[in-house]
Amino acid sequence: MIRLHRPAPRPRPDTIVALIDVVFFLLVFFMLVGRMDATAPFEVRPPVAGVGEPLPGGGLTVSLGQAGQLALDGRPIASREALLAALRPRAGGGDPPKVRINAHASVPLRELLPLVTALEGIGLTSVVLVVTPTPP
Repeated sequence: MIRLHRPAPRPRPDTIVALIDVVFFLLVFFMLVGRMDATAPFEVRPPVAGVGEPLPGGGLTVSLGQAGQLALDGRPIASREALLAALRPRAGGGDPPKVRINAHASVPLRELLPLVTALEGIGLTSVVLVVTPTPP
């Protein structure tokens, strides 16, 4: 009789597929639950937008167009310097008027913030940004 020698069965290597599954599960879990932004070392309460509140009455309206055009109370103004020159006399006094900024939706923030800073620089500190919510 012929004897066949079968090799001794080797022990199965430990699979790490289950470990990989657990690691990816934990990764996804912490990405969903964790915060990715830096937190301030003190309390910060961001402003809350109000919808449907009436605009403050009186004051001045500065319009900022898509191509950078400026207008004061519906009258076109040539430049930011001319706008500030027109507003400077109104800023003086005890109670400066409110200023509403009505900017086109595509105006970048880098154009809007210097205007607000310039208005504050001449003493107009009560500035309201007019926003319109997008329709659903």
